[in-house]
Amino acid sequence: MHPQTLRQYDRLGLVQPERTPGGGRRYSIRDVALLREIQRLSQDEGINLAGVKRIIELERATADLQDRLATMEHELAAAYQRIAELESISAFPRRDLLPTSRPSTDVVLYRTARRR
Repeated sequence: MHPQTLRQYDRLGLVQPERTPGGGRRYSIRDVALLREIQRLSQDEGINLAGVKRIIELERATADLQDRLATMEHELAAAYQRIAELESISAFPRRDLLPTSRPSTDVVLYRTARRR
């Protein structure tokens, strides 16, 4: 690619290469792959640079959301496993709670214990 093209892509934020101490650009393998994709989209598909930028942003957002979804699925599986572990110990881990099969409308009087 022409250096001016690379500068333009950098100005537009399409790619952010690392910089050398002298200010030169250093492109990683990931940057080179991105540059090739930008070139393909703009030349072969006829998409303008604003459209290319939007596509790249959406692809990054999609990848981030997929990572987040995978993390959440892992946390959910761990939570279900923990619930299963607790239920295997006892159907009712808290001994002060009792299961009811029907809602009750009974009135219950509550008295605090008297201190002596």
